[in-house]
Amino acid sequence: MSGAVARTHSWRLELCWDGRAFVGWQRQPEGRTVQAEVEDALARVLGGERVVARASGRTDAGVHALQQVVAFECATARDATALERGLNHHLPVDVACLVARPAPPGFEPRRCTVGKTYRYRVFQRRARCPFRRGLVWHRHGPLDVAAMRTAAQALVGRHDFSSFQAQGCAAAHPVRRIAAVRIRDEADPDELWLEFDGHGFLRHQVRIMVGTLVEVGRGRQAPEWVAEVRDARDRDRAGPTVPAEGLWLVSVDCPDHPRAPTAEE
Repeated sequence: MSGAVARTHSWRLELCWDGRAFVGWQRQPEGRTVQAEVEDALARVLGGERVVARASGRTDAGVHALQQVVAFECATARDATALERGLNHHLPVDVACLVARPAPPGFEPRRCTVGKTYRYRVFQRRARCPFRRGLVWHRHGPLDVAAMRTAAQALVGRHDFSSFQAQGCAAAHPVRRIAAVRIRDEADPDELWLEFDGHGFLRHQVRIMVGTLVEVGRGRQAPEWVAEVRDARDRDRAGPTVPAEGLWLVSVDCPDHPRAPTAEE
């Protein structure tokens, strides 16, 4: 008789976390990860049963999340209120469960996600802000927002984003579709927000796109340069990779049922 545990209950979690103390979402041999904290907390809530928590995608060291969708299956019966409260009791203070609810059998966030929004926060005040340390990228001096908005249009649409792909990326190919880019300066007079909507992103793609747009904002490059970088398909032509601390996963649009595969896949 097999010793395998029958997984009869499917769950969907929505989580948020402060990424400053983590080396990323995925469990690793060394370093603190969000996945490990969530799985350890779930084991306590489920009376010792160990499960695997699967997210809609990975996040790198230092990256924050306002909403990430996670799935798991378990044999232990719990109601949604008890699961949510138990998780928030056992999770560390820098991770929280926003929602816990039953999911259809076979729910898989990676296959169900139809879009994500990332935000990059640039703090532009000359004096640093101790209360935003590790949550924004602090740089001195204002940027030319109008020029950056013009340049950002070259990133919208379906393109080969090889110029904005970091080494070590495991993606099968570099074609991705960016649905929208917003550059916002109205939320805080000291901050500039660069927001990107897309289905999926390459390794460090958002951080490299931000670094490239900032080169335009600093006046080092003309707005049309970004299209030239895109078409070159050469990482060496793009701007620098900006620090992870300013990057936030804002939202994941993830229905409970699988979507049709996209052209990017």
